[in-house]
Amino acid sequence: MHCPNQQLLTGNQHFGLALPKTWQCNSTILKLNTARRSIKINNSCDPSSGHCQLIDNDKLGGRWMEFQGIKNWDGLLDPLDDDLREEILRYGEFVEAAYDCFDFDMSSATYATCRYPKDTMLAQCGLDQSGYKVIINLHATCAVQMPRWIDRFPNWGSPRSSWIGYVAVCDDVDEIARLGRHDVVIAYRGTATCSEWLENLRATLTCLPDDMAPENRAPMVQSGFLSMYTSKIEGNPSLQDTILEEIASILNNYSDEPLSITITGHNLGAALATLTAYDITTKFNHLPMVTVLSFGGPRIGNNSCRYQLTKNGTKVLRIVNSDDLITKVPGFVIDDDDVASRGDATVARLASWLEKYMEDTQWVYDEVGKELKLSSKGNVATSHDLKTYLHLVNNFVSSTCPLRATAKKRTT
Repeated sequence: MHCPNQQLLTGNQHFGLALPKTWQCNSTILKLNTARRSIKINNSCDPSSGHCQLIDNDKLGGRWMEFQGIKNWDGLLDPLDDDLREEILRYGEFVEAAYDCFDFDMSSATYATCRYPKDTMLAQCGLDQSGYKVIINLHATCAVQMPRWIDRFPNWGSPRSSWIGYVAVCDDVDEIARLGRHDVVIAYRGTATCSEWLENLRATLTCLPDDMAPENRAPMVQSGFLSMYTSKIEGNPSLQDTILEEIASILNNYSDEPLSITITGHNLGAALATLTAYDITTKFNHLPMVTVLSFGGPRIGNNSCRYQLTKNGTKVLRIVNSDDLITKVPGFVIDDDDVASRGDATVARLASWLEKYMEDTQWVYDEVGKELKLSSKGNVATSHDLKTYLHLVNNFVSSTCPLRATAKKRTT
């Protein structure tokens, strides 16, 4: 029997909870303190019913699959749903932590490594109340050869392998209840070292290796991104090997529980996030939801790459600042839908010929996923900065109202 007036309240949020019959249920008010907030239970039911059943009505826990893109974020982006906004900002903080942990001091002996121990990493970045713990550090290796002239500038040298991010798992009981599932976060920072900048410039498309390419398709991705994902040196496994091993372990550990995998990054990290999602959804069967939240990401691959991502069920939300040039490179995009809408056969033939010609030059890319388009109103100088992105998300209302009139800089 269900109680008519049972609610577990956090503002206007509700959690599902079964109360044992040994509790006194008549007009009882209980307070539970969690790490994040105080939860109030107000319930009045007949104890003879055996137990009180609270209805799971929580705005986040009950809708988490929507926010992870199960419906491709239809109806959530314009105007931007407030709860989705908070989720985007929450994952953005994990990306900020990836930057904050990185040692940018080129004169330091620990340059390009993580500044903090794994156990205290998130706490050092102000995320000690996030409910997540870091389970493994991630490193990426650059295969590009540094130019000889760089020897004249010793401080400009960069190690072949650099700390690029981390994998964290939500293990806090209260946060798991709030989220509605265990969540795995893979967070990547953006470009930081000279060798990474050079990898970014290797912008022609290249075919994926056989273990990443399905039959009868020709998926291609940007050469430098693929190199950083798959390259290894003695003593350092590739980023790909580390990711695949860790995902296999996570799937084994959480096989019987609700689970999501959220991969997020900014700049180069956004590209690696999409490539990571592509790889794991190709390699593993019976995966939970895999979602990419991409901040200021460049293009990554061709039409076949986009097709395979969609086929594998990967959900990609690209957060794009229209003033950010990085989101418009590399390569070219030929919009088949735009050509078709014109209804001009000559234009269509010309576009088809141009696309075929450009494909042969390995410069035709395709846009991936759903787009949340923001605008910093012409501030090109800071348009690519992650803090700018989080500020815009925090204050975005809709396409007709890009920023709230009361918009203030977000402090983190």
